Amino acid sequence: MTPDALLYVMTGAVIVSGAALVFQAALRLGMYKASKEIRQQVTTIAGQTESLVKSAQLSLEQSRKQISDVAAKSSQVLDLAHRQLVRIDEVMGEATYRTKIQMERVELVLDEAVTRMNEALTLLNKGVIRPVREVTALAAGIEAGLRCLFRSRQRTVERATSDEEMFI
Repeated sequence: MTPDALLYVMTGAVIVSGAALVFQAALRLGMYKASKEIRQQVTTIAGQTESLVKSAQLSLEQSRKQISDVAAKSSQVLDLAHRQLVRIDEVMGEATYRTKIQMERVELVLDEAVTRMNEALTLLNKGVIRPVREVTALAAGIEAGLRCLFRSRQRTVERATSDEEMFI
């Protein structure tokens, strides 16, 4: 795997983990706002019940039950949200780990494929291309020898001048 590709893979992994962190922060912010709103509602209810003195005892008993239920439910919601955040974190960690392992496997497969291709090209070069070149060279040598053997030995002035010009 090329360093650029590895850099892109690592960048992708960092972006995914960064997105997970941003997602977690957004969830926690939402939980904070929800608990703040619940707290404000409880405070408002408590303030109204304190202003009523005589009817407050009956209302206070009912409000305590409601507040208790709300607190229990908000605690359950917070516990559930916390457990799900832990699960999400585990899933992201496992996904990152599996992605890393798969990328390493892909790199090994690619390295092996390149090695086998190089071996095949080397065998092709040794087994086919080199013998063809040798036969071509041998044929060219035989052709040059026969041409030299059968051509006339006498050189014309024009040909001798042409040959000399080529060397100059």
